[in-house]
Amino acid sequence: MSRDAFLAARDVSRETLERLDIYAALLAKWNPAINLVSRASLADLWTRHFLDSAQLFDLAPGQAQRWADLGSGGGFPGMIVAILAAAERPGFSVTLVESDARKSAFLVRAAQETGIAVDIRTARAESLPSLQADVVSARALAPLLRLLPLAQQHLVEGGVALLPKGAQHAQEIAAALETWRFEVQKYPSRTDSAGVILKIGGISRV
Repeated sequence: MSRDAFLAARDVSRETLERLDIYAALLAKWNPAINLVSRASLADLWTRHFLDSAQLFDLAPGQAQRWADLGSGGGFPGMIVAILAAAERPGFSVTLVESDARKSAFLVRAAQETGIAVDIRTARAESLPSLQADVVSARALAPLLRLLPLAQQHLVEGGVALLPKGAQHAQEIAAALETWRFEVQKYPSRTDSAGVILKIGGISRV
């Protein structure tokens, strides 16, 4: 039922739905060999991963043109962002950064099969020159304290980081504020009753 739940929560075009179906089939095929997502969450793929990623795309500033997803893994949220943007925000560019070569190979295949143009970098985010993104995302990659320098590195001035966080988000924010200054807005997660999406800008060291 998770596909129906996704469609009830998020309107998408027929072409976008076809691409999401292709992506879901690829994940199911590749996951046993590469462990792109947990086996338990694969059964609830459309809610736990697709809708969870789509809610970040929906929080992107209207003027944003370039998105960088750090530690993309199985492509969340970056690949979902790219699939949605293809129909809803023409000209939007998405870069996926993934250091694991096998996961990066999956992302290349997924982009080919879905017909989505994305820039895939097989590297660690800290080793790359600035991606000059309007939006940086990172899902389940690291605590906020470690994500802030990466976001600062890859964002343009005035850009924002969109970071899904769980029940411990208040503690992560408090720890980060000891050495960083930033503006943060919290949005309730649509897929995790204890979770939030942090929208962070104005990042600088104390």
